Amino acid sequence: MNKRTLAILAAIGATTIYGINHTIAKGVMPTYVKPFGFIMLRVVGAALLFWIISIFGPKQKIEKRDWGRLLVCAILGMVINMLSFFKGLQLSTPINSAVLVTITPIIVVVLSAFFLKEKISLNKALGILLGFIGALGLILFGAEMRQDAPNIPFGNFLFVVNATAYGAYLIVVKKLIEKYHPFTLMKWLFTIAIIINFPITLPEFLEIQWSTMPLWAYGAIAFVVIGTTFMTYLFNVFALTELKASTVGAFVYVQPLIGILFALFTGKDQLTMVKILATVLVLMGVYLASKKPKPGP
Repeated sequence: MNKRTLAILAAIGATTIYGINHTIAKGVMPTYVKPFGFIMLRVVGAALLFWIISIFGPKQKIEKRDWGRLLVCAILGMVINMLSFFKGLQLSTPINSAVLVTITPIIVVVLSAFFLKEKISLNKALGILLGFIGALGLILFGAEMRQDAPNIPFGNFLFVVNATAYGAYLIVVKKLIEKYHPFTLMKWLFTIAIIINFPITLPEFLEIQWSTMPLWAYGAIAFVVIGTTFMTYLFNVFALTELKASTVGAFVYVQPLIGILFALFTGKDQLTMVKILATVLVLMGVYLASKKPKPGP
């Protein structure tokens, strides 16, 4: 099996874990773990795992000039991205989160045009428009009366913030991936993330009542820390060694399908007409924005 095939499988694995995560993480918030407390668990757990696994990787030093980019990557990928997603998930629903994170490829296209001066074709422009109409529709009209979703519009807005931060992270981290081994990169990114997230996440982390937590909640936390944090970041960073950032971002296509089916199967969410229409618009937008133009004659 060649490296490109493995990279594609890694990207599919990451998006599958992400799709299931919408429902699993929601199930323990905020009853057992509040969103920011969860982020403390995620970054500390992932940092420890990456430091342990880095023993088997090459011994590399980060060059002085790369620390600034490393800091920006940590802020985008392990601070803004994580905090906004988990807070949004507490306030909104699993299906809304599964749909709205799919605008990441659209964000990548917009940011690539802005920072990397990549041209936006008519197809891409239409895709961006459709994607944002779908996202805006969910934010403005996706509210439902649910006890476990106290502020759906604001939660949906935070999902857009999450997708924007992650899209920017995929672009900024690309140069570092070309230079450093994934283990080296991830151990330092998550170590920086612990320092930045510490004052924000510590109060909610200290509120966790470990002694009264049921066994299934421990399992859910382990899935989020090991699966959604450690494995997905490892899979994605490996995928980026062989695939373009826009290609890796496009694997998010599969996420709403997995997320919606898992949420419906477990009875944790339900489909509404607004959700269906928004999903169609967002996926059409992502398809058009990610579609490669045909080569000219």
